[in-house]
Amino acid sequence: MSSKQPAGQTGAPYDYYCWVVLGVGTLTVLGALGLGRFGYTAVLPAMQTGLGMDNTQAGFMASINLIGYLTLSVIGGALSARFGPRRVVVVGLIFVAVGMVMTGLADSFLSAAAWRCVTGFGSGAANVAVMGMWGAWFPTKRRGLASGIAVTGSSLALIIVGPLVPRLLAGYGAGGWRVCWYYYAATTFIIAVLAYFFIRQPLTVNPVDRAAPSAAKTGLAWGLVYRSAPVWRLGIVYMANGFSYIIFMTFFIKRLVGEGGYSREAAGALFMTMGWASLFCGVAWGMVSDIIGRRRALISVYLIHTLAFTVFALWPTSTGFTIAAILFGFTAWSIPAIMSATCGDILGSRLAPAALGFITLFFGIGQAVAPSLAGAMADSFGSFTPAYLLAAVVALVGAIGSTLLRSASTEVIPQ
Repeated sequence: MSSKQPAGQTGAPYDYYCWVVLGVGTLTVLGALGLGRFGYTAVLPAMQTGLGMDNTQAGFMASINLIGYLTLSVIGGALSARFGPRRVVVVGLIFVAVGMVMTGLADSFLSAAAWRCVTGFGSGAANVAVMGMWGAWFPTKRRGLASGIAVTGSSLALIIVGPLVPRLLAGYGAGGWRVCWYYYAATTFIIAVLAYFFIRQPLTVNPVDRAAPSAAKTGLAWGLVYRSAPVWRLGIVYMANGFSYIIFMTFFIKRLVGEGGYSREAAGALFMTMGWASLFCGVAWGMVSDIIGRRRALISVYLIHTLAFTVFALWPTSTGFTIAAILFGFTAWSIPAIMSATCGDILGSRLAPAALGFITLFFGIGQAVAPSLAGAMADSFGSFTPAYLLAAVVALVGAIGSTLLRSASTEVIPQ
């Protein structure tokens, strides 16, 4: 590498600097999703008490955050392709941090919900932009690995907030949940600063993209994304993941504390255990998908999710909850990693962010609908058991749908 070339802008799109970008990308996922979305799970019981929310309102607050995520994720990939991922990631993370601070300052359910929506805007933009970068930095056979490493940011968040939140709640009393949001916000802002300084784009693109129509001639050919039957099929299958896993995650600690007899500390410890179990799931399943194919990997993961959600619903003991948490942890973030890699396989690195943004529309619809429905079901039945059984059924539908996908090698869009 010439000493005059900026780091990360060499002739090789996957030189050493790709690992720097991947490291910052992993931290971006930690802030945008790990804290921006799953941090809510840890503070939910205390936040419900502080704002006087029932389960339906708690579910709606999760849904409104995911509606914000959905809104920006639809165009986040296209914005990233147009303006570059660094700008979209940094601005998105700043929105996340501001939304967190204002959530902590909220004095009513409605104001908190509004700021959770703002947090969702930032999460959608930052996450889609960062997860769409790996096609430009890594060759096809390493995209699953790169995507898998990036999604471990969510695992790191679970590991951090599991023990941290109970301590903050104990130390700050009734206002402890507010302090948690301030901690989340400070961490996310620091990550935004790191993203500004370290995220770059390579000067060249991967060989698969050299045959693609140039951006100047095609305007990035976004129509290829929205007219692609393989992309539509991916999106429909992805919806099942969004619907099912978000029920499990959103009310995980609420079910443990409210129905499982867990203390906040014990629930936080199991949350952390799930984080440890999930730490390498994206890497492992990304590599598995590189070897056995995206379709077979998706089927396997959906079946494991089906089992985990069923156990969590029907075996409400410490043993059952632990087994379910570990089963889910082993596969927790694998589907987004596989989907990200598949978008690069199908459309190449320049259009991968737009494709990922488009299929995230389906994923986001599933996420946006599920928490409100699950919360309302819990209030109606007096238990989260029916909601978790519903999650299991939808995950099974995802497995069945995945069998209808073709292998990526037969679905590559002609360039």
